[in-house]
Amino acid sequence: MIKSMTGYGKSVAEVNHKKINIEIKSLNSKQADIAMRIPSAYKEKESELRLLISNALERGKIEFLLYVEQVAAAPSYSLNKALFRHYYADLKAITTELNEQTDLIKIVSQLPDVFSKDEKEVFSENEWESITKAVNEAIAHINAFRLSEGAILQQELSTRIKNIKQLLDKVANYEKDRLATVRERILTHLNEISATVNQDRLEQELVFYIEKYDITEEKLRLKTHLDYFEETMLLPDGQGKKLGFISQEIGREINTLGSKANHAELQKIVVEMKDELEKIKEQTLNVL
Repeated sequence: MIKSMTGYGKSVAEVNHKKINIEIKSLNSKQADIAMRIPSAYKEKESELRLLISNALERGKIEFLLYVEQVAAAPSYSLNKALFRHYYADLKAITTELNEQTDLIKIVSQLPDVFSKDEKEVFSENEWESITKAVNEAIAHINAFRLSEGAILQQELSTRIKNIKQLLDKVANYEKDRLATVRERILTHLNEISATVNQDRLEQELVFYIEKYDITEEKLRLKTHLDYFEETMLLPDGQGKKLGFISQEIGREINTLGSKANHAELQKIVVEMKDELEKIKEQTLNVL
């Protein structure tokens, strides 16, 4: 069962009069690219969080957000009295000089650093345990999302693979006609130049030349790669890169079929195969 790299997970925990909100978003990426936004109080735990997320989500462009809301106890503030008096004295002198009347208390209270919020940079062990539990819950939610998206991806990829198989089955309808066309084209060119040739030698050369256009091996390899792609999708998640490699091999065989086609209808089939393969490659980029 394949898993998508696209997902979203959220969880909430309440501890020590705080509401801890966790959000995780992910998009496709070749590696684990983790961007984190967490309060400064938890910075010392950032590496631990990164390891936890990386191990759980493996790959993807991942955005992790942790923010805290105060729920019960009101946050405390401290007043910088010396700075307040300094601001007030300066403004009082200016207003007196200009003979202006204004609410200096209100103005001073809004100036920088007059009030500062008391933030405790330490947190208890039970608080961190609650955060870890919330992170794991968010990871479980995003993994469930990824599995759901993966099921849709798998259905889409299976349809595209089956379409290529059906197109491959149609190739046999044109093989005899294709080789006959190649033979006829060669003989026509010889007649045009009025060349005298040894018929036995000509037949030998025709057989050798036409064998170069034989596509039996390409069809067999293409069928094998298509089967392997379907088998790989049924393996445990984490097969995205492998599916990408297999799709490249599928592309090589389709290209070889096209170069050997020498038949209009067969070329049309090859174009349709390439169209299906491009859709496969696009979807595979989002597979974990």
